[in-house]
Amino acid sequence: MEPESSPTPEPGSRGRIVMLVDNGVNGDSRVQKQARSAAEAGWEVILLGKAPGKSPQRWRISDAEVRLLKVPGPMQRRRHEYRGARLRAPLAYHPGPLAASRKQQMKAWRADLYIRAAEAAAEGSAASRAKLLPERLSAKVLNRWVRLRLRQTQALEQRRKRMDAPLDRFTTAFWLRLMGKRAWRRLDPYLLDLDLAYGKVISELEPDLIHANDFRMLGVGARAKLRARAAHRDVKLVWDAHEFLPGIKPWDPHPRWHVAQCLHELAYSRYADAVTTVSATLAELLAERHGLAETPTVVLNAPEAEVSPEHAAEPVPDLRELCGIGADVPLSVYSGAAAPQRGLDVMVESLPQLPGLHVAFVVLRPKSPYMAELAGRARELGVADRVHILPYVPHYQVVPFLAAADFGVIPIHHWPNHEIALITKFFEYAHARLPLVVSDVRTMGEMAAATGQGEVFTADDVEDYVRAAKAVLAQPEKYRAVYDEPGLLGQWTWEAQAATLDAVYARLLPGAVRSYAGRTPEVTV
Repeated sequence: MEPESSPTPEPGSRGRIVMLVDNGVNGDSRVQKQARSAAEAGWEVILLGKAPGKSPQRWRISDAEVRLLKVPGPMQRRRHEYRGARLRAPLAYHPGPLAASRKQQMKAWRADLYIRAAEAAAEGSAASRAKLLPERLSAKVLNRWVRLRLRQTQALEQRRKRMDAPLDRFTTAFWLRLMGKRAWRRLDPYLLDLDLAYGKVISELEPDLIHANDFRMLGVGARAKLRARAAHRDVKLVWDAHEFLPGIKPWDPHPRWHVAQCLHELAYSRYADAVTTVSATLAELLAERHGLAETPTVVLNAPEAEVSPEHAAEPVPDLRELCGIGADVPLSVYSGAAAPQRGLDVMVESLPQLPGLHVAFVVLRPKSPYMAELAGRARELGVADRVHILPYVPHYQVVPFLAAADFGVIPIHHWPNHEIALITKFFEYAHARLPLVVSDVRTMGEMAAATGQGEVFTADDVEDYVRAAKAVLAQPEKYRAVYDEPGLLGQWTWEAQAATLDAVYARLLPGAVRSYAGRTPEVTV
């Protein structure tokens, strides 16, 4: 384990930056690149993330320290989930371990009766078998009763998660009217769990600057800044907005969650000394929604043009070998998050009309329910042998790994947040020099059409997707030639973005100004 960092920045550093992220860091290429490039530019960097298990973890990314914190979540379960519901579900078990215990007791009783009946049969005792009949009948009746109560309990749990009953809507409206922006404390108190886990560590580290990634960490960073101010310390806060929060598809099913996140973001955005984000369109939306004094700085989530010598020495997996196909077999690839709104089903549904084409899905969780659903659909269509579901590779291997494909696909659906994004895979495909097949979401569709690096199809339209795929397979060099345009790929590198981010840090901490320690990019964005 690494030694604890001291409250005083390391000698010779430009200052201490504490970066915050609401995940386990692995799989988040943006924060990994931020930490590495800032450390290379002379900052002392400590990246705080959330441990996936119960134990804290620690490692290093180049000269940046990574700490994954244990984040207990007792407030993630809402208070009403601990109470019984005698009026709404009189047969449901009281919340807690009782339901599971009763289910297990019934299984154990019936299993024991089976063994006792087997013993009686082995002994040849008709009387012993007859004695068991009343108990076996009782067990059968009681088992049905327990199963009924379990169904009632599960139904109650689902209703409570959805929180769409009239009473739930009333209480949500009540807290909004009573508390305004502060209502997030009632609607999603897990945000306070996060603050308690991260806040103490941030205060102990005494950073000069806090870099908060995305909306949950904005509040954590702002509250840490306020605590530092109360202790007469000046701490700068950079908010890195990855998404337009009102436009996301909520991943938590209960309606309070999205309301709470939006309120939380609105409450703390005013404490940011600088805002960075991932596209010019999103920057304009953020400036308008939060009344920002200046438009956020765009820091694209572009791949690194060069990797470190130790990473370059690692062998890159062969995409085609993993798929079990040769160099002459047509191959399309999707790399990134897997969810229904990402539109991956169109790639499977189109295969009967694209004979010979194979599809590779490179995803974080290859065995997730959604990927299992896609694999099942491929079997129904008789194309399972042409669908390959693969795990992520390290972020510094993504570009050479994907380069073995014939074209890259971005089939996302029309969600507000999808319309404004230039997502990571767009740039990864470009650096892999892949022709693109992109759905007609606003920003990426317009970019692909303007550069000529791919074909745009109507989102969720199988026939139009087939047209686009056939077009890039027919003339791949036409689309690849776009990448030879001087300066195009140069501006889509992390090195260019790191210089922009470093300028943001230097502006907030003017005493730390010095030239960027990384390579000078050809084009800055």
